[in-house]
Amino acid sequence: MDKTKALGEEKVSSLLWKFSGPAIFAMMVNALYNVVDSIFVGHGVGEIGLTAVTIAFPMMMVLMAIGMLIGMGSSTLVSIRLGENNKEAAELILGNAFTLIMVLVLATTAGSLIFLDPILIKLGAAPDVLPYARDFARVVLGGSIFMHISFGLNSIIRAQGDQNTAVATMLVSAFLNMILNPLFIIGLHMGIKGSAWATVIAQAVAATWVMVYFIRGGGTLKLKIKCIGLRLDIAAGIFKIGMSGFLMQITNSLVMVIVNYQLIAHGGSIAIAAYGVLNRIIMMTLMPVLGIMQGAQPIIGYNYGAKKLGRVITTLKLATLSTTATCVVCFILVELFAVQIMHVFSDNAELATVGAYAIRINLSLLPLIGFQIAGAQYFQAVGKVNYAIVLNLLRQVILLIPVVSILPGFIGLMGVWLAEPISDLGAAIITGICVARELKRLSAAHKAEQLLPS
Repeated sequence: MDKTKALGEEKVSSLLWKFSGPAIFAMMVNALYNVVDSIFVGHGVGEIGLTAVTIAFPMMMVLMAIGMLIGMGSSTLVSIRLGENNKEAAELILGNAFTLIMVLVLATTAGSLIFLDPILIKLGAAPDVLPYARDFARVVLGGSIFMHISFGLNSIIRAQGDQNTAVATMLVSAFLNMILNPLFIIGLHMGIKGSAWATVIAQAVAATWVMVYFIRGGGTLKLKIKCIGLRLDIAAGIFKIGMSGFLMQITNSLVMVIVNYQLIAHGGSIAIAAYGVLNRIIMMTLMPVLGIMQGAQPIIGYNYGAKKLGRVITTLKLATLSTTATCVVCFILVELFAVQIMHVFSDNAELATVGAYAIRINLSLLPLIGFQIAGAQYFQAVGKVNYAIVLNLLRQVILLIPVVSILPGFIGLMGVWLAEPISDLGAAIITGICVARELKRLSAAHKAEQLLPS
């Protein structure tokens, strides 16, 4: 069966497993290499290295937001156009996505490098941390174009139903990064620069892999010269749909800055280092959830475009059940083994104690997050931009920023760690209301279709 047509004909549960299984594996490996980075930085450079990476990370998130803007926007449009059997329009979207990545990333990277030191100081880099943060950020920023090509265009590979190639792209980058990290940091004594160079080289290989795939026409779509000229209507469509993911990343970087300032005020550098490790743990726990939704996205988008609403409902329900179950399992693991997890990253006893305490409190409502992410990503997949923007920003921005800004003033460091579960609860409630209404609408429309004469 043709890979694209299978999205509208094959059994939904089989499709979801076929698409999500490899995506989960790939994203776990992808997250693992970020964790490996931190492990080698923690042991090879020390607490100051972990602090430097945590300080610099908001800059990385801003640049990642551009890749997400183009990747999520274009992949959603491609899924819908293929569902409408409009391959020509899908290839125009691919070409415009490539051009937008090149233009936006080069402009933002140049600006970031010019003002690197002032930015890092504003992000909270103390004089002893600044040289480490500068060394790390300069290398990663210089090679960020590779990250955006591999990330942004790989989303389109997935959107056309070629999940195996999309997964292979991530695996190539992840495994290469995990090999180069210990070689550069420990073997060649490159310190924190070694971690940055390992990341850039791995992403460059993945970007080359993706470009060769599209230029040769390895899947349904092919990158053609006639399609790379920017069209304002296509660019506007990509921006409109991808804006929720973009804003989520941008505001997440803002949240990290706010949290870092609160940690400096109430916990010092040891708390910042613990927060850096905590972020890696959160990344590992949420990667399976995001993998499930990456698998669900082309199924939902294609069938929504093809007006097969029964399959959309089934996919949403199965994806939500799967993400929630995954979060329950991860919750049990991190609560039971928080101390052991921290010791993997550092031999510092104080850091392990502070970090384990932070993990247990910060992830106390983790079982709710899977459901909330599934609901938000559904609206992204069907192109309902307003819902997608609000729901994607609820947990990490709309609710979290005011809580983390106010609560520590009353209860100190505990307020920083408690802010996350408070926002998780509010986001889950609001998302539940929106999803319930959407399911009711879809069910009514599906029943009406079934009553129409064939």
